[in-house]
Amino acid sequence: METKQVIVLRKDLNMRKGKMVAQGAHASMKVFFDRIMEPQGLEWNNEIAIKLTDAMFKWVSGTFTKVCVGVSSEQELLAVYEAAKSAGLPCSLITDAGKTEFGGVPTKTAVAVGPAECEKVDAITGQLGLL
Repeated sequence: METKQVIVLRKDLNMRKGKMVAQGAHASMKVFFDRIMEPQGLEWNNEIAIKLTDAMFKWVSGTFTKVCVGVSSEQELLAVYEAAKSAGLPCSLITDAGKTEFGGVPTKTAVAVGPAECEKVDAITGQLGLL
C-alpha cells in the first residue's frame, strides 16, 4: 500500500511564499492533532496519544510523501475538504486568523487530505494542478 498526503492551498489569495508554506504545514499537522485521544484515567502531561489509521501509520513510518496543489477559490477549497470528509479520509481545514495578512479577516487558506492510500487521495485531489 502506497500512501501520501496532499496539501491544497488557495492560489487566489496571493499569499507570500512563507505564508503559504506555513499554512500548508498547519494543515499537515492538524490532521494528526485532530486525532489526539483523551487520556484514560490519567492527567494531561507532556505526552499525547494519537489514533492512527493503518495508512497513517505506514506514512509516518515511511517516506512522508507530500504533494502540494492549488485551487483558485475558497469554494474549490471547501469542495475538496467536504469530498475528503465524505470519503472518510483524514483531512483538515485551516482558517488563518488574519493577523499578518488578509486585513484581520479570518480566511480559509489550506486543506490537507491524508495521509491515506494514494488511490483514495487521488480520487479527491488528482485533478488539481501542482503549485
